[in-house]
Amino acid sequence: MAATSQAVSLLLKAQKSLEKASSSASSGFSKWFSSSSANYEATGDLFQQSGNQFKLEKRYKEAGDAFKEEAKCREAMGDDARNEAANAWWQAAKAYKQGFPDLAVDALSHTIKHFCATGKFRQAADREKEIAQIYVKELNDVKRGCESYDQAAEWYDQEDSKATATSCRRDAADLYAELGEYDLAIERYRKVADSYMDSPLTRFNVKEIWLREGLCALAKGDYAQASNLLARTRTVDPTFQTTREAKFLSTLTDAVSQGDVEMFTNALVEWDHVSKLDNWKTAILLAAKAKLLSAEQDDYR
Repeated sequence: MAATSQAVSLLLKAQKSLEKASSSASSGFSKWFSSSSANYEATGDLFQQSGNQFKLEKRYKEAGDAFKEEAKCREAMGDDARNEAANAWWQAAKAYKQGFPDLAVDALSHTIKHFCATGKFRQAADREKEIAQIYVKELNDVKRGCESYDQAAEWYDQEDSKATATSCRRDAADLYAELGEYDLAIERYRKVADSYMDSPLTRFNVKEIWLREGLCALAKGDYAQASNLLARTRTVDPTFQTTREAKFLSTLTDAVSQGDVEMFTNALVEWDHVSKLDNWKTAILLAAKAKLLSAEQDDYR
């Protein structure tokens, strides 16, 4: 109870201080008798202390609200306090992430604005990646999650954080494929594959990316695009042709081109027997098989 009383007491004190700071800022005499910036700074400190106390009590909504008010005070202090404002918004976001994802996204968006204004694009990318994860995992808004991953990847690229940019693009590609946005997924898989091929440390992983790109082509019913991918990889990395991934994709592509549902199904069974199909591959392969069945039915009409 004491901790609760202390948090509320600090909040009330901060709110009274805010009223005085606002009144002082709007007064024509404030420049002679007080410093508006100093008033907002002191008020912001009180909101920060209140937020920390609410966090100790695990009252995360109240904590987030207090940090949000702190952030507004820092903003009222002018451009020199942008770093403090960005940090306050981030503290608010971390509190809101404990059960209030929509408020966390809003707070993170404010944080990003301050980072971009001060040229801190790496930090902006980190926060945008957080937003993507919240959209996907908590708000079930996969499309907006994809957009945030895309934006984060661009900022990581600007800051020469190529590996992290590639990771974001791969996450975005997987999600676009789940949405049935296969062209957008393929575009990103190609960038990921190019990035993987640039380093001997990641070259081994490219076979999975090419497989996913090919499966997306089949899911949209374009076996010619899958065939072109296989032809392209022969030039880029001839060793890919000997992998299980390449042989699997080649068989599926032949099955689609020939309209052979049995061949397609047998390939899935054989792959699954050796290594279990994950949820992502299962969903994309079901979409590809549905295209194949649809084409077969059209042939009978």
